[in-house]
Amino acid sequence: MGTFVKVQRKGQVTIPTRLRVQLGLADGDLVEAKAAGGVIVLIPKLVVDRRAGDEYTPAQRRALDARLAESLEQAKKGQTYGPFATHDEMTAFLHRQVKKARAGKPRSVKSRSR
Repeated sequence: MGTFVKVQRKGQVTIPTRLRVQLGLADGDLVEAKAAGGVIVLIPKLVVDRRAGDEYTPAQRRALDARLAESLEQAKKGQTYGPFATHDEMTAFLHRQVKKARAGKPRSVKSRSR
C-alpha cells in the first residue's frame, strides 16, 4: 500500500522522505508530472547544462570512472566473458548467470500488514 499525501493550496503535495531517499531526490531536483491511466506519475529528471561540457554530476562521474577503471583491470587480467556470436547468445548467457545467482540465495518472505 502506498503513502497518502494531502493536496495543499495551489495543488502542492509533499513527497514523503522515504520515497525521496529511495529515488535519490534532493531539494531543487526536477520531476516530470503526467497523468497515465487515471493516476499521476512523477518521473525524476536530470537537467543537463550543455555549456558545462559534462552531462554527469561530479559524484556520478567519480562512480563511472571507478567502475571503468575496475573493468579495465578485469579485462587486463583476462576476467571477461564471450565473445558472443549473437545478441541472443549473450542474452541467454546473462539469463543463466542470473539464475545461478538466484539459486544460491534464499527467497525473502515479505510480511503483509492490513
